[in-house]
Amino acid sequence: MSNKNRKKMQGQLSDEIEGEAQVESRLLILYLIDKMDMPMSNSQISQFAIEEDYASYFGLQQSLEEMTSTGLLEKFQSDNTTRYAILEKGYEVLELFNEEISEDVREKVSKYVAENKKSIQRDFEVVANYFYDYTRNEYIVKCGVYEEDIMLMELNISVVSKPQAQTICENWKENINYIYPSVIEMITAEKRRADE
Repeated sequence: MSNKNRKKMQGQLSDEIEGEAQVESRLLILYLIDKMDMPMSNSQISQFAIEEDYASYFGLQQSLEEMTSTGLLEKFQSDNTTRYAILEKGYEVLELFNEEISEDVREKVSKYVAENKKSIQRDFEVVANYFYDYTRNEYIVKCGVYEEDIMLMELNISVVSKPQAQTICENWKENINYIYPSVIEMITAEKRRADE
């Protein structure tokens, strides 16, 4: 990126962001999502930023909305959760202001990523949603397990009530470490003979 373009982008970013705290908050969000190397939920971003005292809840929500509206982040729904991913403009801003991120922030983000990446990745890869099918007058629960965008298992279940659908979604997510291997073991086991 040329110095002229760099200065222009710095000027645009300064116009878009009021105050140093907002600049730091936005850079923190971009840096965190970039290092996590996957989209993150609102609650995951909030947990880190608030626990480390980098932002207030309302300030962080405002930053996320402004970053979405200015094209730095993409906001999308996945598994009934709002998630954020970095867009091209966000990567450009991160590259441009990378030197502004303190060593303290870098270390804390690295520690958070090391301690939470597997858990966040598992949350992203284990999905359970439900919807009401008006034509059949029942709820359909869709459960899935994915690894690096490869579907390992999907299951569709019809139930008669919303509470049942919600319970299945919760149980799927909480017990997937038992459900998945149990199902695989049951369906791949040799058939036992009745006379054994």
